[in-house]
Amino acid sequence: MSDTNFQKKKQYGQNFLTNQAIPKRIAAESGITCECGVIEIGPGFGVLTKELAQIAKKVISIEIDRELIPILQEKTADIQNLKIINKDIMQIDIVELIKDEFQAMPICVCANLPYYITTPILMKLLEGKYGFESITIMVQKEVAERLCAKSGSDNYGAITASVNYFSSIKKLFNVSAGSFSPPPKVDSAVIRLELYKEPPVKLLNEEMFFKVIKAAFSQRRKTLVNSLHSVFNSTFTKDELCGIIVQIGLNLKVRGEDLNISQFALISNEIYKNLT
Repeated sequence: MSDTNFQKKKQYGQNFLTNQAIPKRIAAESGITCECGVIEIGPGFGVLTKELAQIAKKVISIEIDRELIPILQEKTADIQNLKIINKDIMQIDIVELIKDEFQAMPICVCANLPYYITTPILMKLLEGKYGFESITIMVQKEVAERLCAKSGSDNYGAITASVNYFSSIKKLFNVSAGSFSPPPKVDSAVIRLELYKEPPVKLLNEEMFFKVIKAAFSQRRKTLVNSLHSVFNSTFTKDELCGIIVQIGLNLKVRGEDLNISQFALISNEIYKNLT
C-alpha cells in the first residue's frame, strides 16, 4: 500500500505533514544532537523520522496504526539507526523501552501528536519522570498558547501550571493547517519543553500540589479561597483557608489564574502541614 491510497483513520486523528520544510525545521530546532536517542511518537509516513535519523544517534518510532507500518518501513528502509514499533504510546512501558533501546544516551522526545490525545500523552511523558532532556511536539495552536501562557493571562490554566513544574516551555513556530493532508480545522504550533533535572519548587507532598492546582482552576470565576473551599471543605473551614492565603502574603481576592507555581507550592505546603 502506498501513501497515496492509504485510508486515513479519524479515530487516530491522522493529519500528515506535506510541507517538507516543517519536519526539517522541527528537527533543527529540537535541540537533538548526534549523541541523542530519540523517541518519535506517531511517525506517519516518516517525513519527520528521516530528519531525526540524520541528526540523532538512534531513533525509535512508535506508530499505533499497523497499516502504516509497511509504508513507513518502505520509506525508511535505508535508515540504519531507526527502529519502528507498532504500539500505542499510552500502553508502552517507557522505562523498559529506555532500558532496552538507549544505553546511557541522553533521550529526547519528538512528535506530531494527535490533537484528541495531546494532554494525556504529554502528561504521561512528564509524570513518568523518565529523564528526558527535552520534548518537542506539534500541537494545536490554541493548546500551545495555553501551555506557554504566563500567570495572570486568560490562557493560563491548570495544565500550564502543571507542565511548568516539570519543564520550561518555549514556542518555536506556527504551522498552518495547509501544511497537512487532510488539513485540520485549526492551525498548529511547535513547542519545546526543556525538562528540569530537579523541580523548580520544594514540595512537602507532590500529590497535594497538583490537587491544589486542580482545585484552584475548578471554578475560574471564583476567588482562590472559594475554589479551594469547594474541594477542601471537609477538612478546612473557609476562615482557615483564608488564614493560609493571607499567611503566605496573598490578597483574599486573588484567583487561581493569578498564581505562579511558587505560590501554588507555598499554598500546598501549608495545607499539607495543617493536615499532618
